[in-house]
Formats: sequence, C-alpha cells, structure tokens
Amino acid sequence: LFCQKNPLRQEETCKMTKTHQQTLLNQLREVTGTTDVQLLQQALQVSNGDLAEAVAFLTEKNAKVPQQDEATYYQTAQITNDRYISVGSQADTNVIDLTGDDKDDLQRAIALSLEESNRAFRETGITDEEQAISRVLEASIAENKASLKRTHTEVWSDSPNPHDRKRQDNCPVGLKNVGNTCWFSAVIQSLFNLLEFQRLVLHYSPPARMQDLPRNQKEHRNLPFMQELRHLFSLLVGSKRKYVDPSSAVEILKDAFKSSESQQQDVSEFTHKLLDWLEDAFQIKAEEDREGEKPKNPMVDLFYGRFLAVGVLEGKKFENTEMFGQYPLQVNGFKDLHECLEAAMIEGEIESLHSAENSAKSGQEHWFTELPPVLTFELSRFEFNQTLGRPEKIHNKLEFPSMLYMDRYMDRNRDITRIKREEIRRLKEHLTVLQQRLERYLSYGSGPKRFPLADVLQYAMEFASSKPVCTSPVEDINTTAPPGGTTAQLPAQQQQRVSIHKPFTQSRVPPDLPMHPAPRHITEEELRVLEGCLHRWRSEVENDTRDLQASISRIHRTIELMYSDKSMMQVPYRLHAVLVHEGQANAGHYWAYIFDPHQQRWMKYNDISVTKSSWEELVRDSFGGYRNASAYCLMYIDDKKPFLIEEEFDKETGQMLSGLDKLPPDLKEYVEADNKLFEREMEEWDALQVRKLQQEKLALAAATSQHDPEYMEQQSPTGDSKHLQEDTERAISKAAAEHDEKSPEALKVEYTRLLRLAQEDTPPERDYRLQHVIVYFIHNQAPKKIVERTLLTQFADRNLGFDERCKSIMKVARAKLELIMPDEVNMEEYEMWHQDYRKFRDATVFLLIGLELFLKKSYVEALMYLIYAYQYNKELLAKGPYRGHDEELIAHYRRECLLKLNEHAAVLFETGEEIEVNTGLSIMNELVVACIPLLLVDEMEEKDMVAVEDMRNRWCSYLGQEMEPNLQEKLTDFLPKLLDCSTEIKSFHDPPKLPSYSTLELCERYGQVVTSLTPSRTPADGR
Repeated sequence: LFCQKNPLRQEETCKMTKTHQQTLLNQLREVTGTTDVQLLQQALQVSNGDLAEAVAFLTEKNAKVPQQDEATYYQTAQITNDRYISVGSQADTNVIDLTGDDKDDLQRAIALSLEESNRAFRETGITDEEQAISRVLEASIAENKASLKRTHTEVWSDSPNPHDRKRQDNCPVGLKNVGNTCWFSAVIQSLFNLLEFQRLVLHYSPPARMQDLPRNQKEHRNLPFMQELRHLFSLLVGSKRKYVDPSSAVEILKDAFKSSESQQQDVSEFTHKLLDWLEDAFQIKAEEDREGEKPKNPMVDLFYGRFLAVGVLEGKKFENTEMFGQYPLQVNGFKDLHECLEAAMIEGEIESLHSAENSAKSGQEHWFTELPPVLTFELSRFEFNQTLGRPEKIHNKLEFPSMLYMDRYMDRNRDITRIKREEIRRLKEHLTVLQQRLERYLSYGSGPKRFPLADVLQYAMEFASSKPVCTSPVEDINTTAPPGGTTAQLPAQQQQRVSIHKPFTQSRVPPDLPMHPAPRHITEEELRVLEGCLHRWRSEVENDTRDLQASISRIHRTIELMYSDKSMMQVPYRLHAVLVHEGQANAGHYWAYIFDPHQQRWMKYNDISVTKSSWEELVRDSFGGYRNASAYCLMYIDDKKPFLIEEEFDKETGQMLSGLDKLPPDLKEYVEADNKLFEREMEEWDALQVRKLQQEKLALAAATSQHDPEYMEQQSPTGDSKHLQEDTERAISKAAAEHDEKSPEALKVEYTRLLRLAQEDTPPERDYRLQHVIVYFIHNQAPKKIVERTLLTQFADRNLGFDERCKSIMKVARAKLELIMPDEVNMEEYEMWHQDYRKFRDATVFLLIGLELFLKKSYVEALMYLIYAYQYNKELLAKGPYRGHDEELIAHYRRECLLKLNEHAAVLFETGEEIEVNTGLSIMNELVVACIPLLLVDEMEEKDMVAVEDMRNRWCSYLGQEMEPNLQEKLTDFLPKLLDCSTEIKSFHDPPKLPSYSTLELCERYGQVVTSLTPSRTPADGR
C-alpha cells in the first residue's frame, strides 16, 4: 500500500530489499566459506530468511559433502589495506576454537557472529559495511590528530616554506593523507579524473527546500558530504597548492557512523559505499527537479549496468535481469582478465542450459544486456585460509589489456559466443592431449630423473662412438710402490694419495683420463647398425617434437584470435585507472595509475605525490608477481563515449574551459578565497625571509668592519687561529728571505702555496680543502676578487707577530682592503661563498662523527649525523661537483646504518619480550621509518630502493607466522607506517650540535676515519 501511494519511493524500497538480501548472502558466504551462490540462495529460501537456520542448513550440508578446496575465497568485507590499517586487532578476544571437529563450536561461533551483526543493525539501522567504514575513518582521524601532537624531538616535519607546497604550472593536485586514508585518495583521484563525473559533482546544486531537510539519516549525511566533495573537487581543479587536505570530507564520513573500534577499509567497499551515497544525493535532487515523473539518476546511468542470469536450478530453467555496479572477479587460478571474466560468467554445470531436456544439474550463465559507461572490476586478491583462520593475499600475476573488448560477454552475442566457447573448449582438449604427448618426449624415462628423449639418444650415440677401451676403469691406475723403498717407509698420507681429477680446482683434465665412458668391445658392423638406428630415431624424435610444438603454437594462436574478428570488437572499453595495493592481507598501501588522454600518458597518484609514469611501470606494479604490489581494482570506460573524458568548452567563444573557469560561481569564490589564503601565507613567508636577510646583512656589515669570517678569526694564538697565523708568518718570512723586507711578496708566496695544494693529487684521506678556504675556492673556481679579498683578510689580522715585517705586511693588506671599492666585490656573493665553506666544514664534521660512531657500532647515534651529512652535502653538490664530499660514500653508510638498525629492531621484535619489542618498534618508528622517504625520494638510486624493499620484506615476512595476539596487534599497527610509499618533502628540525674542531684536529681525525674504511667504500677523488 505504501509503494502504491508513493510510486517515487517504490524503486528505493525495492532497492533496499535487494540490498538487504545481498547483505544476508554476503554474511552467509563469509561465515560459512561457501561460494556457491545457488546454494546460498537455497539456504535462505529454506530458512525463510533466518540466518541462524540458513547457517545450520549449510553446515549440515557441508558436513555430508567433503570440501573440494581447503582454502575458500574471502569474498565479502575483504581485507583492505590502506597505508596499513590494522585489521582484526580484536580478533583474538572471545575466541571459540574451531580447529576441532566439534560442529557445535562452529554453530556457536556463527550464531554469535550473526547475533552481533543483527543486533547492531536493529539498534542503529547501520550495516556492518557502514560500521567498517566508520571504524577506519575514526582510526584515520585519530592518527591525524595524534600526528599534530608530535613532540619536538621528532626529526621530520612538513616543509615550513609554502613555496615547496606550491603547485607547478598545471600539474595535477595531490591529496594529503590525513591518517590511513590512501584508499580515499586513490578512489577520489580516479573518479575526479573522469571529467563527466567531475562535472556532475561540481555542478551539483543542493535541493532548494533545504529547510525541510534532512528527512532521514541518509539525507543528513549525504548532503553535507556532497557539499564537501564539491569543495574538494573545486580545489583539485583550481588550487594553487601542490596538494590539498581532504579532512573536511573525511570528517563527515567519520561522523556518519559512531564506533570506537578500528578496522581496515577496502577500496572496493569504500567505492561501492561512496557511489551509493552519491546516488542517494542525486536522487534527492532528481526527485525535486522532476516531480511526478520517474527521476533519472546520473550516478546510476554512469556506473550501473545490467546482466541477464540464465540458468537451471534443480532441473528448472530460469531467466532474470539483475543490476550491477562493481563487478567482482576471482584472481586465483587465472592468467589474464578474460579468463577471470569467462569464469565469472559461468557458474556450476551448464550443459543442461543448451540441451532440450531438463536435468537435475544446476548452473547459470551471465550475459550483459547493458554495460555502464564506467565499468569497474574488483579483483579479489584475498583468500581466506580456513586452516590458519585468516585471510592471505594472492600475489599471482594477472595480466589485463589497455583496451578491453566486451562483445563476447554481451547477450546479443550469446549464440556466437557459445559456439566460440565450444570451439575453444574442443581446442583446449586437443591442446591438453598434444601437451601430454610433448611432455613424454621432453621428460623421458621411468625413474625419478627424466631427460629429453632426443638427448638420451644423442648420449647413447656418443657412448657407442667413443673409442673402445680394453681395460677396467680401475685397472690402469698405478698402485705400485715407488722406487727405492717400500710403502711402509712412506708417510701415511702419501700412501693414501691417489691422482684424482678435481673439476673445480684443476685447470685441465689429466691426459690419461678418457673424456667419456666407452664400450669395451664393439665391432664396426655393430657400430654402423647402432649409429644408423640411433641417428634415425633421433631425427624422428626431433621431427615429432617440432611437429607437436608447432601444433601447440597454432592452437594457442587460434584461441588468441578467436574473438579478433571485427564483429566481436564493437564494444571497446579503454583502461582509465588502476588502483594498486602493496602489502599483505593484514596491512597495505594504495595508490592509483590514471591515464591522461590529453597528454597521452599515465600518471601515478600516490597521496600528495603526482608524477609522470608509463605503461611499463604500471605493468610492473599492477600485474602482480613482482614484490608485494598488484592491481586491486580496474576502471574501464566506454571508448565510444568520449564525453566521459572530454573537456568543457565555452558555448560563446568555443574556447576550452580550464582552471577556475570550469567552476560554478560559488565554488570559484571558494577556491579564490583559499588561493588568497595561500598567497598570503607565501607573502608572509617572503616578508619573513626579507627581514632575516636584512638582519643578516646588518650583522655581516658589522662583522666585515670588525671581524673576519669565523674560521679566519685571529683573536688568540690557539687552534685554527694559531695554525693560520703560523702559515701567514711563514709566508712573510719566506718572502723576506727572497725579496725586500718591505715588499708585499708574502701575499704571492702564500697564494702560490695554496694553489700548489689545490693542484696536488692526494689520497682520499688527505683533503686539502679542509686546510684552507682558498683551496676550496680554487677547486670551485670562485671569482678572483673573492679569493683576493679572502687572502688580504688573512694578512690583515691584528694578531700577527709584532716584528716590523709582520706589521708592514699587515698595513699593506689593510690598505689594499680599503682600496677595494664596494662595486668591485659583491659582499652578498662573498658571504655566500664563505657560508658554503662553513657548510662544507659542518658536513665534514657530521660525516666524521657519523663514521666514527658507525665503526663503533653505535648505529642509533650515527644515523642522525650521517643523515645530516648527506643532506648538507647534497645541497653543496647541487652548486658544483667539488663543493662537497663523495655522495656515494655517504649514501652507502647512511643506507648501511638503516639496515643495521632494521636488523637490530627485528631481532628485538622476535624475542617477544615486551620491553625488547617496544624498543625495537621505537627504533623503527623514530629512526628507520622517518628516514625511508629520504631513500625513496630519488628513485634513480637503485641500491636505496633495494634496501627499503629488504627492510619492508623483513617485517612483512612476520605476517605469515604464528605469534601472540599482542604482537600481532603491534605489528599491524606498525606496518602502515613502514609501507607508506609517500615521498612527501620533509625538512629538518635543528641538527645535532657540532663540537668545535681546529683545522689540524679536523684534518687528522678525518684522515684517520677515512683510512679505517674498507677499500671498496673509500671516497672518490674530490677534484
């Protein structure tokens, strides 16, 4: 009666009924492990929808029929992984032992699961699926809030410089991971880059009667979320930021459901629920716009299709049409996407479908009657291991094409597809026979070891053709006693010594040892007949093998081309996006590859990082079988509907709309306001830098008029000052001995000495750049005026000796300094060169201390020094190849230090002791994980990439091992951080405070530590 009075609600009510039925099926499939849809539907029918009775029916039925496969697919609520969200951390509470044969235990466990699920649904009206989303979102927000409270002791933070976060040209905008939300980023970016979907969201206008809303919980949730999604999309279109924060949208998702538990979220489940919410939001608008008519929902038109289920149930034929959104596909046991689809389109025994007579067999076929413009496949890469009682990821390789032709699965091609399937089935049967025959040729023999038959015949021919020998293989060995005495007179070792050929230690075979065994006696006639037979048989075997291989190749080619005729290539779907998951079933990270049709290239969207990619990289990360990454969701679009990815054009000018011009007025205003905030942030930063620069200039001016650079100051005759002063006085004395005492030749003498040091070829442990700043300047081709001023500053020191020669040189140097006009030497450039030298010395001290600590195996203390040494050195090398030290050397010990810490932390974790486990995880979280982005930021450094992969694999290997529940929980909490692929730009807090070393001490200690390194890891010549 309600549906009759409210025709507009009838479809929604029917949809809810179907959704509830599907939920029941999913629950039954999950708790019983039964994948047969017909059997699940039968159980529901027998039990009249009572889940407990349905479970009892299935368990009794399964008890009578042995399980065909020990491990069944975990098809619903599949474990997702986003940046490694913990799953099942509560799984070990209230455990019922299901490992035995007690069926009552199984019944109790299932009943408990269903009771909890049904009670939650009755009390809140929220499904388990929705609760799962709530749990993961709350975990994400909690982690994000926790990250905001990190203490100052942590090394890394977001770059304070807003220019580092500025969008470059028209590069795509990234999404900030606000805590376990990489799945959100991957899905949203895939949908945003569907331009038709983007337009629908951006131009969505909320219902006019907002004051009458919300009428129910869905509307209370969906409409605000829709508005935040519009804001997020508008920022992705027109923001000046490199990446934007989706927290507002995520907050609404979190607030939609209330739960305190933490559970991992799945990309496919989230996509399904997201589209469901969007469909509801558009439905409200559609009902308002078209009252009295059946509303048209653009979300349904874009993402939903229909298929016809044709089958037989207990001998009775049936046909019914069903609607679908994301289409699930099993991966295990298939090599490519078409094999998955073929298997998904056929369930059970189907022979009776094509026969006139009914039989008791049951089965069904699916035929698509209407495909959506956006066709999404869920790849089920998680399998529930009933023995271990947990899901496991399937890493098998699965290929998929960039262009997918769906003709063979269409209902209108049902007859021709059945014919071709029958032909393929026949060809595969023939192929199996041929492969079995070929295998007999390639693996011949009756024992455990088998060999190719052609090789066996060849070996027999070689044996028969060998030169006959007339003695036993042991008779020709010389065992006579040596001359001049008996064997008893020889040492025992020499008595037993026998000349034996040692293939791995002897360079050649002894001349008296035959290459092969040979027959004792064979006549020429026997040999002729035998050689003729063996040669003929070998030729026959080789011909048969070639014929079999050629036939097998022809059949493979025929099967590949079965659907290549033009009539079966009329429904093309182009690959639009691939959502990739890396990790295990309990933890993982998501990112997306999305095709840019206008640039004709693939882009990689990994949270805030958006980079150019390629089909080759996509294949490596998505097909599976390589590392722990594989595709989890494929999004194809109808290639005959270009409006899906076409840009929008101005109706008056015909110009393509871009940037803010694509946005409606309210969103344009919103983005402009955000851009102004960001511009103000950059202006404030620039103003701050200008003030700092002015302060530095004032300090520099004061220092220049009163003091020399800090490493040239001569306030006391100790340390560096004493060393530099001695060099200066030595140069003055030498000049006085060779020239007139009052001549300023000392300047030339000192410069000549420093130039000779700069040109000298020295071993790595003696770096003259550390001895004097001018050597550093000469190496790096500093301007002549800067070198001259630096040298004059050295000789103008007031603390030189008090004899007349020194005073004379000092006065000359000071006079020359005063004669240098302001426009002759750029003081900013002068200070920059000296700052670089100070940074070079600091980088040297960081490296020196880091290497000393590393050699002492103090890896925790060594790491930060090596990290900063690498960072300082990299900044110097960006200005010139001789500005810093050997980058490969520092990278090597930075990498080795991280590997040592990772190994130490893993050993502590393996002890299982609370204190040791916490210490190990603390090392990983505070040191190793924080430094991994530094190794990933430069993908050209293959050794760093391999090291990161080794560290991750070490911890991922624990996922398949039995361990205490508390350890499992700690591991699943930790893995998201370790497996996060983000290479977000980081900046340093204050580096470790460096001790003050004199030049002599610095050179001596640096030389000692470099000498202590292994020869393969000493630095290259710096010049």
